Amino acid sequence: MSIPREIAGQKYISLATFRKNGARVDTPVWFGEAGGKLYVKSRTDSGKFKRIRNNPVVEVAACNIRGRITGPEFSGRARILDRNEEGPAKDAVNRKYWLARLPFWSSKNHYLEIELTA
Repeated sequence: MSIPREIAGQKYISLATFRKNGARVDTPVWFGEAGGKLYVKSRTDSGKFKRIRNNPVVEVAACNIRGRITGPEFSGRARILDRNEEGPAKDAVNRKYWLARLPFWSSKNHYLEIELTA
């Protein structure tokens, strides 16, 4: 599935991940777009990273900086990228957000790849 027009070019998306008990957790995040996939940078010790490790099912929607959803939601699956796979993800995020290029980001950051499902 390609990136829906409601998400393409937006500044933030709400990334919904799910706890082991099924409870939904929404988080506004920066994201990059490349090859029909979405990419998100996150610390390996963050809650969303841990939840994705346990359950790769996610939902995404355009949102504002505070996380208020401004468009329809789309289902997808998230995958934690290996360090050697991060090149396109890093390029996509850095191209969109100049702050992401600054060297003060933690070495605990990894990238998530989100593939939307129909």
